[in-house]
Amino acid sequence: MKLTKEQQAILDGAQGETLAKVMKTLVMFGEAFGAEKMVPVTSEYNHLVTSFGLKLLGPVYELMDKLLEAGAVSKQKFSVDPRPLDPNVPANFLQKLIFNKFMYSKQDFYEGQLNKLGLMEKDAFTCTCYMDEVGNVPKKGEVLSWAESSAVVYANSVLGARCNRNSGIMDIMGSVVGYVPYFGLLTDEGRKATWIIKVETKKKPEAQLLGSAIGMKVMEDVPYIVGLDKWIGTELNDAARTYLKDFGAATASNGAVGLYHVENLTPEAKECGKDLIVPDAKVYIIDDAELERVKNNYPVMWKNKDATPKLCFMGCPHMSLEQLKTWTERVEAGLKEAGNSKVVIPTVFTAAPKVLEEFNKTEYAARLEKTGVITSYICPLMYMNNPLCKSMPVITSSNKLRTYTTARYYTDNEILAQITKGGK
Repeated sequence: MKLTKEQQAILDGAQGETLAKVMKTLVMFGEAFGAEKMVPVTSEYNHLVTSFGLKLLGPVYELMDKLLEAGAVSKQKFSVDPRPLDPNVPANFLQKLIFNKFMYSKQDFYEGQLNKLGLMEKDAFTCTCYMDEVGNVPKKGEVLSWAESSAVVYANSVLGARCNRNSGIMDIMGSVVGYVPYFGLLTDEGRKATWIIKVETKKKPEAQLLGSAIGMKVMEDVPYIVGLDKWIGTELNDAARTYLKDFGAATASNGAVGLYHVENLTPEAKECGKDLIVPDAKVYIIDDAELERVKNNYPVMWKNKDATPKLCFMGCPHMSLEQLKTWTERVEAGLKEAGNSKVVIPTVFTAAPKVLEEFNKTEYAARLEKTGVITSYICPLMYMNNPLCKSMPVITSSNKLRTYTTARYYTDNEILAQITKGGK
């Protein structure tokens, strides 16, 4: 790898042994992927994926201490993925004991380290840091050092920023030295589409289901999606961004997609059109039958497949303000139709603290509370990591949560029916 004089000096120890080790790690990481140079991180803020004070992450806390001792703090303020705990989310005595004593007992300590390293603010914990309310919104063309897969695919695709699917800890390292290896999705060639996805459904496809189908087909490749603009429009308004948030998270978790292009909608697709597609691109046609086939092949991880759900999670990734308002209306209408006053399954809507803060200023907050739905900033994935929670029959419309846990997937309409009508 060819380094600039400044980069070589850091590697040689000019700014201390700790920064030299960080630079060496990034160089080795880049060389493993064929990178020939390092480029500056240009975004105003960073985002870290490691947000949980898991007792077993001793090496992480040791690394953070070494960075702090060396004064090697982040060159950018940063946001972090969601907190793993929230006392408002239903949990019995034994579940809480495991959470607080055996799993996330280092949470307060770790958050103290994050504050010293450069946390944006006390409540900057969310997987949707790119929400306007949170304030970590990269600009088109900016180079990032992120690792959270759902945030990386959104930043690349919807915002037109540039970031590889890094691993945890590599994100803070890039921010500490201010450089990342130049390869993959940072390059023009790496952003070309090697798949053409033709959406030929007769109704608007479920975002999480469509993303799942594409992710499982193309894996880490870049897809160019034709026909989706028919259903979500050609402008990146609140509704379109919300759809793409959930769609992208499913492509990234059910596959390993770090970038997609939607014809007539996403920035690079609008700018370059089909010039983004390589000559020998493969084609995948998705119709209603294909989406149904994909859905029917999801495994059910519950011990008793006919169990009555004990909990419902919505918001993985975290819900947008638009979603919270829309779902308030949907839940109200569903309950009215069913003749119920409150949801019949304990239900948690998760969103960024700042989004919840704005939501609580609206009339919708009191209306949603009347339905019995709980709002939280928690990470559903971290909640489900508890072995006692893992064994519970949990339902969700998140394909990311379904993929990484035992939660069972249902479409939005199916979820609405279950939480408002139950077995009726």
